[in-house]
Formats: sequence, C-alpha cells, structure tokens
Amino acid sequence: MAFDACVHRDATDMFALAMKCAEEADAWQLRAKVLSSSARQAIWSGKPKEGLRFVQQAFLYSDRLTATERAMLYTTEARAQAKISAVEEVIKAVGHADEQFSRADPAENPSWMNYYDAAQHAGDTGHALFDLAIHGRFGGEARRRLQTAVEGHAGDAERSRTISMIKLASLTMVTGDLDEAAGIGSTAVQRASSLRSMRAAEDVHELRTFARRTRVDLAEGAE
Repeated sequence: MAFDACVHRDATDMFALAMKCAEEADAWQLRAKVLSSSARQAIWSGKPKEGLRFVQQAFLYSDRLTATERAMLYTTEARAQAKISAVEEVIKAVGHADEQFSRADPAENPSWMNYYDAAQHAGDTGHALFDLAIHGRFGGEARRRLQTAVEGHAGDAERSRTISMIKLASLTMVTGDLDEAAGIGSTAVQRASSLRSMRAAEDVHELRTFARRTRVDLAEGAE
C-alpha cells in the first residue's frame, strides 16, 4: 500500500523488514515475492539496475519456487531490462516468463500468488515491452499483451486493468490510430479517477504527456 501511494521510504523500510522475516523463517516463496516487490519499487523509482539486483537475489533459490513465481520474477527482470534499453535481454526474459507461465499450476501456488493469472502475466510482459515499443520495437506484441490484460482482468483487479488500459492508450497514441487512442485514453482516465492509487495517477500524467505531443483530445470517446 505504501508503494502504491508512492510513500517510498516507508515502503522500502517495510520491504526490508518483510525480507528479514522471510529469511529468518526460511520462507523462500515469500522471500521471492518480497524481492519482486522491492525490484518493482526500484524500477518505478528510476533505479532499474537496483531492481535487477533484487531479482537476481530472488533467483538464487528459484528451484524452491513454483512456475508461476518464476514467471513473476522473469517479468520483473524484463521490466528492469527494458528501462535500460537492453532489448535482447528483455526478449529473453519475456520468453522465459512465457515458458514458465505455460507450466503454471495455480493449485501449487501460495495464496499471495492468486492474483498472477493470465491477464496479470499479459499485463506485466506488455508493460515491459511498452518501453521498447514506444521506440519502434515490438509494438504489435506489446499492444496485443496489454489488450489481453485489459480484456482479461476480473472485476476485483480494476487497478491492474486500468493501468494496462492507460499504457495501451499511450502506446496507441505513439504507434496507432489517434482516434482509437482518444477513445481508449478517455475511458482509462475516467476509470483512473475512481482509484486511490498514486501509481495510476502518475501513469495518467504520462498519458496526458503523450496526448499533448500527439494532439489527442482525451475528452473524446469517454463513456
């Protein structure tokens, strides 16, 4: 919650405490989730190399994790690599994530991994590819995955669906039809207005930046 509210100092302290507790308890699966969350926070805060270090720590005990958990870690790695424009490493990590997710068995997962379904996987990998797509690489694949996430998220994952929709709108503004982008973006902004998420708000700010550059009116197409 602190991370989502962008209260990063508190989030860092709580992740560190959670990490210590997980290691003392030999809770390797919980350790992996904490490290993945720490990595995502570092990536979000503009520290992708620090995020990669967290992911590498998590992979030290990957043989004790489920396929779903390994897919989660590979998507996190992909997102970090994308921020430093390591194109080949992004594609490799996404490929590994897809391979692991194809072997996933939800019955094997701890309860805190229930959120990581096909829609979440599509959204996370789509977010990683987004950073390449806006620079002209793998735009179609990024858009397909983000669209899958938007269509696949259930009602209890409104924040995740909205954030993927925001990214899809931004990507469409750069690589697709501007009228379509206006429709997706206006709906995304409307949905985001009901969320209490600073991360979603920051994504809306990025979307508005793309809209100004491409002269897209986000008032058009609102539901």
